Amino acid sequence: MEALLPFSSPSLHLSKAPPKLSIPFEKLTFHHLPFSKQPKPPISSKCRRNLQFSVSATSSPTISSIPTDPTAPELEIQESEEKFDWFSNWYPISPVCDLDKRVPYAKTVLGLEVVVWWDKMEGKWQVFDDKCPHRLAPLSEGRIDQWGRLQCVYHGWCFDGAGDCKFIPQAPPDGPQIHTFKKACAAVYPSCEQNGIVWFWPSTEPQYKDILAKEKPPYIPELDDPSYTRLFGIREIPYGYEVLTENLMDPAHVPYAHYGIMRVPSRKNRPKADREGGRPLDLAIETLNAKGFLAKQEYGCSKFVAPCLFYAFPKLEPADGLSSSANIKEGEAKQVQRRALLIFICIPVSPGKSRLIWVFPRNFSLWLDQIVPRWMFHVGQNLILDSDLYLLHVEERKIAGVGQSNWLKACFVPTKSDALVVGFRRWLKKYAGSEVSWGAKFRDGLPTLPPTPPREQLMDRYWSHVVHCGSCRVAVKGLKALEVSLQVISFASVCVVAAAKQNMISTVVRSAVVCMALVCFLASKWLSHFIYKNFYYHDYSHALK
Repeated sequence: MEALLPFSSPSLHLSKAPPKLSIPFEKLTFHHLPFSKQPKPPISSKCRRNLQFSVSATSSPTISSIPTDPTAPELEIQESEEKFDWFSNWYPISPVCDLDKRVPYAKTVLGLEVVVWWDKMEGKWQVFDDKCPHRLAPLSEGRIDQWGRLQCVYHGWCFDGAGDCKFIPQAPPDGPQIHTFKKACAAVYPSCEQNGIVWFWPSTEPQYKDILAKEKPPYIPELDDPSYTRLFGIREIPYGYEVLTENLMDPAHVPYAHYGIMRVPSRKNRPKADREGGRPLDLAIETLNAKGFLAKQEYGCSKFVAPCLFYAFPKLEPADGLSSSANIKEGEAKQVQRRALLIFICIPVSPGKSRLIWVFPRNFSLWLDQIVPRWMFHVGQNLILDSDLYLLHVEERKIAGVGQSNWLKACFVPTKSDALVVGFRRWLKKYAGSEVSWGAKFRDGLPTLPPTPPREQLMDRYWSHVVHCGSCRVAVKGLKALEVSLQVISFASVCVVAAAKQNMISTVVRSAVVCMALVCFLASKWLSHFIYKNFYYHDYSHALK
């Protein structure tokens, strides 16, 4: 899975209102992360001391520091009034680019089964509880009717964007208006669209109906800036939110778990310890509170905004050229700095399952995204996810064996390269009781991890990615149609040669047709393998790399 290499950059503030940010960045892509060699930024003295967490009960949350050295004794976690409420935050559902306005979609977030659909009357995406109040059938299996209402296909009940039932086919027209009863309404979650993503608030209680006026999702200005590219990716992950998040915060695993896929930038004077090029990393948590933490890496900063957002912002040397921003007049030469971000959105789905949304906005090489379809980027990005998927799935079960709350004791994390992972685990323990809260979803017993399926099912790409990605869905249909076309051409060519009389076509033409048939057949077989390997299943063996 993609992880973060050390960066260098000033601190970036991510707000819940849209102030414009202007942070210099360096060229960065998913597959290749080249960085300029810059002096190591100084680490403040307070980050070198072992400070205890503290929370003020009479003021805003206190920003505390944790040791930068993971070998330091575990801090005593003191009880405080400040706790993280999993159900009092906005959660992303899906990038808008991967949603079709003609159909409803079933999604699970934080154990809640919801349906997201386009309300053309209100002109917005709505999020409902995924059950019809009639017989609890899934509304996500329904349709959008000709009036733009969400219709349950079990008995035809129809609902508008406010959740009100507008039509019950079985109710007599001259009888009581039972569709107006409160129990006939669908449960509606507050929702909004921001940064090209549909978000929802995980409560249908009336007091949260206008929560958007008080609390907004985390806002990233670059995702709305036309001078930046914005290619989203989404995938269902067969291990939990905790393991997914900490893995993205771990740059040390990149040269090993992703060996042969991701190219680690070369550095002078790096000790030749092994072929993969692992080396010591100087990472440090600077501030930590219930809302997340800010971290410094060797060449930049990263930030965790609880519960879902983790992003990093590197710095590069300025490059001469014309900015693509509308603020720069046409033909005006200006020295601009190339900027890029790594943005990961980690969504808890259910115990042992999570969802990852990623996007890497940048303000250079915009032309590349105009000519290369999004699914081509996803081919390589999914391979990165696959390369450590199985070992993380197994690792999660080993962690469950010792207990989430014992992670800091069970795991030996002696180097600074684990500082961000340790910081996340300490945040999880201090503010969230070491685990995700699933509310009343598992009130009949403790949540358990699902059994491990066969490897081919565990690393499936079609149901975990393709069906959720608009670009890959179209690509699979198009490539399969091309495969069939090649087979038809091959078969038809052979039939023409076989049916033609000897004196009707020359030997040269006959040979050319046969060769074309053979080429088309071989091309169809290669294409079949390409489709299966990149859209269905691609195994990864570390031992043979």
